Amino acid sequence: MVPSDGPAIVLTTLNAKYIHASLGLRYLLANMGALRRQTVLREFTIARKVPEVAAELLATLGEPLPGVVQIIGFGVYIWNVTQTTKVVRLLKNQRPEVKVVLGGPEVSHELGEQEIVRLADHVITGWGDVSFPKLCRALLHGSQPLMKIIAGEEPPLDQLVLPYAEYTDADLAHRLLYVEASRGCPFKCEFCLSSLDKTSRAFDLDAFLDEMQGLYRRGARNFKFVDRTFNLKVDSSVRILQFFLDRLPAPDALGNEIFVHFEVVPDHLPDRLRVLVAKFPPGVLQLEVGVQSFSIAVQQRVSRKQDNAKTEANLRWLVAQSNAHLHADLIFGLPGETLESFATGFDRLHGLGPHEIQLGILKRLRGTPIVRHSTPYGMVYDPDPPYTVRQTGAVDAATLQRFARFSRYWDMIANSGRFTRTLPVLLAGPSPFYSFLDFADWQWLKSGTTSGLTPEALVDAMFDYLCTQRGLPALTVQQALLADYVASGARASPQALKGLLPEREAPQLLGAKTLADRQMRHLAVRQKVD
Repeated sequence: MVPSDGPAIVLTTLNAKYIHASLGLRYLLANMGALRRQTVLREFTIARKVPEVAAELLATLGEPLPGVVQIIGFGVYIWNVTQTTKVVRLLKNQRPEVKVVLGGPEVSHELGEQEIVRLADHVITGWGDVSFPKLCRALLHGSQPLMKIIAGEEPPLDQLVLPYAEYTDADLAHRLLYVEASRGCPFKCEFCLSSLDKTSRAFDLDAFLDEMQGLYRRGARNFKFVDRTFNLKVDSSVRILQFFLDRLPAPDALGNEIFVHFEVVPDHLPDRLRVLVAKFPPGVLQLEVGVQSFSIAVQQRVSRKQDNAKTEANLRWLVAQSNAHLHADLIFGLPGETLESFATGFDRLHGLGPHEIQLGILKRLRGTPIVRHSTPYGMVYDPDPPYTVRQTGAVDAATLQRFARFSRYWDMIANSGRFTRTLPVLLAGPSPFYSFLDFADWQWLKSGTTSGLTPEALVDAMFDYLCTQRGLPALTVQQALLADYVASGARASPQALKGLLPEREAPQLLGAKTLADRQMRHLAVRQKVD
């Protein structure tokens, strides 16, 4: 075969942000075998202009030569399918002979209606670790595959080459490292793609921890586990937690802090896990707790198994007895969930004291069983990604839009950790949910936007609202806002705090932020309160 002036294969995807590094593409790269030397990885963000992405991909491949096959493999996800479709369309227009191969969850189901599938040469559904290299060998060496749609093989996990050596030094220095100790999920929640998994399978733990040690030795300190149910198999969870505990710096050491993120099942926290979780110091361990809904009827409707009493007990223990930073997730718009039942669940969760409540709106992910409820429960979804529910039989379109605004303001004010003294004032009343909803409605009417609001604008908005709508004394509100604003480290001057701010240093140029910044704001205030 005549050699090309570039690699034969380019693996690429459009990440949501630069800090994200594609674990899936690195699995493909690590398992290319003899083709590894002919394969390169190129990552972009969805903010990059489509012509720039296409031009860089073609420049990476180099000029086409007669008889030389060139392949571009795309990772396609719900957040990048729109932009990726445009890139593929442009590539096929400019260089139609390039073989475009698609993979990823967005192109693993409901293929017939997708433009990107029509544009591509081949699509691998499901796992691509083994199937993509096989396809590339067939394309490059003349044994052309007959099928456009290829069902991905699911080999035993011990047959896969682990991908962690494919993280570069630049990745380690500047990006969040995604890792997985297991794949799949045994639960069948119908809104989640993992409901299609047969079970959860674990990688060999010794091999996995050896890879983690390799990353740690190279300087990696930020680890985000993508396992859906990290705490499901306690023996493995205990060993992984102990691995990170053993590598914590001494209490008086500076720098080299570890940051570890896990997704956990909310109603499963046996004593063996509690003992280890309690040993982590502040700012190290972050737990994402998927509560989703406290309504038993809704849980049963979407095949979600969750013991609400155990969930509450575990969250109370984590808040009171550990330093773990807790993200608790709720989903609005599930079949049959009303605004009133969601508000009840929100208030119940808020009363447990998680550091952040992450509010999502239901999305109809391709292939998920949630679609079976569309007709009986009046589910109407946006036809374009990310396929957000627009109305249900229980919640009209205006209420869903109202909740979307609530969610944006909640993230800016509550989850940001900037207003921990003012937030209790804002949420005062019989229902924290409805108290904040009233503010969100007022703020929307006043500003007409949920974006571009600075901390100073939020300070002024809350001062105005609490004084004019709640009738609170200006001095009381100012004292809470002043304490929050000074503690946040902000250096501007909100109108509501004119003449009250202490002398401060000149504004500093913003440097790189650590992943723990937001949770440390929550922690700092909590320590002062305690």
